Amino acid sequence: MFKILKRIKDDINMVFEQDPAARSTLEVVTSYAGIHAVWSHLIAHELYKRKKFVTARLISQVARFFTGIEIHPGAQIGKRLFIDHGMGGSHWRDLSYWR
Repeated sequence: MFKILKRIKDDINMVFEQDPAARSTLEVVTSYAGIHAVWSHLIAHELYKRKKFVTARLISQVARFFTGIEIHPGAQIGKRLFIDHGMGGSHWRDLSYWR
């Protein structure tokens, strides 16, 4: 649980570092589609690794519906990925993002 909360806090801080338009934590948590897409992906990817492919894909599709950003559950992303203005973005299974 502590690891998850640390990841959330790190992601929020990263938004403030990368986006000068970010004004408050509440704004970032409620309004930043890129953060929602990444957080949804973390859940979907964990399920994908456990071979729960349909559930993982369902989560990624729900996230795509709400955020406009599609990240395949099999894609590997490192910490601190920031997607700004990501409407229509598609991130495939074979891609890896690392910083």
